Amino acid sequence: MSEIKKVVLAYSGGLDTSVIIPWLKENYDCEVIACTVNLGQPEDFDAIHEKALKSGASVAETLDVRREFIEEYAYKVLQAGGRYEGRYLLGTSFARPLIGKCLVDMAKKYGADAICHGATGKGNDQVRFELAVKALAPHMKIIAPWRLWDMKSREDEMAYAEAHNVPIDKFDEKQTEEEKAAQKYPYSMDWNMWHLSHEGLDLEDPANQPTYGKDGFLEMTVPPKQAPDDSAFVTISFEKGVPVAVNGEALAPVALVDALNKIGGAHGVGLLDMVENRLVGMKSRGVYETPGGSILYKAHELLEQICLDRDTLHYKLLVAEQFAELTYFGKWFTPLHEAIRAFIDKTQEYVTGDVKLELYKGNIIPAGITSPYSQYYEELATFGEDHVYDQAESKGFIDLFGLSIKMNALAKQGKIK
Repeated sequence: MSEIKKVVLAYSGGLDTSVIIPWLKENYDCEVIACTVNLGQPEDFDAIHEKALKSGASVAETLDVRREFIEEYAYKVLQAGGRYEGRYLLGTSFARPLIGKCLVDMAKKYGADAICHGATGKGNDQVRFELAVKALAPHMKIIAPWRLWDMKSREDEMAYAEAHNVPIDKFDEKQTEEEKAAQKYPYSMDWNMWHLSHEGLDLEDPANQPTYGKDGFLEMTVPPKQAPDDSAFVTISFEKGVPVAVNGEALAPVALVDALNKIGGAHGVGLLDMVENRLVGMKSRGVYETPGGSILYKAHELLEQICLDRDTLHYKLLVAEQFAELTYFGKWFTPLHEAIRAFIDKTQEYVTGDVKLELYKGNIIPAGITSPYSQYYEELATFGEDHVYDQAESKGFIDLFGLSIKMNALAKQGKIK
């Protein structure tokens, strides 16, 4: 332990990571540098900075990486069409590699010997953080207190905090079950500008329907039943698979996602209730809010339908599943993930155009697609009379396309001499 003199800690400002600061100093006799990463979560970063220092950190920094988060992570996943197990839009999964990268950058900046995180030994995040560190700083030591210390409960952490003069927020204080149920954020949450996840309490039983109308539950979107009775239309403009404008107004990545979060959230868009297979083995149930992301996914999917040829589109759907799984498993900085991203970039060269959508009580309804590179040709597709398609030619095509099927059938009948 004496080899470790300086540690960079992934610091959120919550009870867990605040307690970790004195624990590291006590067990490693080291300097602690608190690193907070701004991904667009609605936090008081000045207060977090102050709390880190009061908890014993020698240095506290907040890194604002919102633009990088959207441009280099969220949009890459969007272009790939990545959905874990066909549904989850990966808002936590692709945030973790970026946080890991920030921790490595901080460790290099301050000459740290180790990186520490507060993820538990039961979840996905421990894997995602540590794989990022292994990829970007393979010789860096990693400390995961939840796998090392004797504290087993929130009460243990509270006692340790009080004994080591760690500031305790009002939401850290010991509460009755009634108080816990009434507090502003009763669930275990992960919040960034792409999504908000909810886990724990009544959601742990899949038989329970989420109480979306309960105060303090949904934050980014309204319950669909409470959305306006009138629908809203929104038009998304893309250039090479990247969203660049909303309703004709050019917007930078952060502003664009923020605008769609507000529009989609107001109409109950982007709710997902899902039981997923964690990479550590167990099944987990969560509720996700991704209003802006859900709109972008639908728009991008519709645009690709008219801009990509059949073979590319079909193969890309297969690749998207692999891409999503790699992302969920924390394998962002790997050769295969990098290679798939290069393939995806190539597919997006002509994914340019406008997609109009109607939003109504949680539904995203297609309302029109245009593109200068559209492969849809109305005269070819029409059921009416046309002058470009000779239907008689289809017989020869079918004869050749079905030749192997015919020969297989004849062989089984013993009719091939």
